[in-house]
Amino acid sequence: MRRPRDDRLHRPPDRTLRPGAPHVTAVQPSLITTLPGSAYTDATLFSLEQERIFEQTWTCVALAADLTGPGAFRTVTVGRESVVLVRGRDGAVRGFLNVCRHRGAALCTEESGQLRRNLQCPYHAWTYSLSGELIAAPNLTTMPDVDRAEYGLHVVHLREWLGYVWVCLAADPPSFDDDVIGEVVTRLGDVDSIDRYDVGALVLGRRIRYDVASNWKLIVENFMECYHCATIHPELTEVLPEFADGFAAQYFVGHGAAFAPDAQGFTVDGRAGADRLPGIAEDQDRRYYAITIKPQVFVNLVPDHVIVHRMTPLAADRTVVECDWLFAPGVTEIDASVELFHRVNQQDFAACERTQPGMGSRAYRNGGVLVPSEHHIGEFHRWVSDRLA
Repeated sequence: MRRPRDDRLHRPPDRTLRPGAPHVTAVQPSLITTLPGSAYTDATLFSLEQERIFEQTWTCVALAADLTGPGAFRTVTVGRESVVLVRGRDGAVRGFLNVCRHRGAALCTEESGQLRRNLQCPYHAWTYSLSGELIAAPNLTTMPDVDRAEYGLHVVHLREWLGYVWVCLAADPPSFDDDVIGEVVTRLGDVDSIDRYDVGALVLGRRIRYDVASNWKLIVENFMECYHCATIHPELTEVLPEFADGFAAQYFVGHGAAFAPDAQGFTVDGRAGADRLPGIAEDQDRRYYAITIKPQVFVNLVPDHVIVHRMTPLAADRTVVECDWLFAPGVTEIDASVELFHRVNQQDFAACERTQPGMGSRAYRNGGVLVPSEHHIGEFHRWVSDRLA
């Protein structure tokens, strides 16, 4: 049974928005248009998005802790490319296009594993060091004119942040501080607010992979708004009552949705979760913060754990989402915490899958509309359009 309304919990905070932050002004109309339906179904447009968005921006591809020790590797999809991540003998993670320089065969065909010593192409045995240099090949000693450095693997730009590996395929990548960390500043007001969670020191408690029959933009749009929360998220709105009125956590800079008075933790039934993370501030306790880092990462901050979604678009109507639940080392009682957002994920992805067929309908040929609490999604649409222009 839903709790009686408490207007103090539903009232938006009196908070000044920072310049450039998504917001609604009094002069805006009630309804604004969305992207057309073809933006979610057209294969040619999807290929252009892969080229101009996912291959030109920073994307989060792996948890660094998954690469345990020298020789550990993981293959990931970035845009239209396969990338292999390898931890070197010096402890650093490096990324390379997963393509042999000889005849183009894939070097690693498994999703993850452990290399014995080097990267060796299974086709003709061209062999590369864990740093990407060509070090051996059949009959290579009889070809003194072959420049081993020139024929090394193609390196991709790589950064580690929040305990994750981020890569960019662009020859001249955009500023990581502006495009990735800047998203956090735009949402929370400063970077210290996320640093207090010490996300890089947390450990993986659970990972669930979702294969969603939906365009990636529908998933982003769904995550950014809460107009749907009262309709499909009964468990979430019990813990975060203000979501029942469609008030999105990402709508105001620095705002975190308050827990219900009788919710002891961010769990499926409101029971207590783990101990509060030691570094967070008092005003971050009993609050939920959601951050979208375009184009494919969602970060969810709660007092005792952090939830990170990473999307990999595979087709105009198919997106794989990996969701990690991160806890302080030693925490073992996590089922109730995981279950809450797992249900939210299932509810959200089912809604996106229900929406995807409508994108191809003649009724949606010119798109739909956004109500005022969704107007900030219009900023996301402009971001996408600008990069495809």
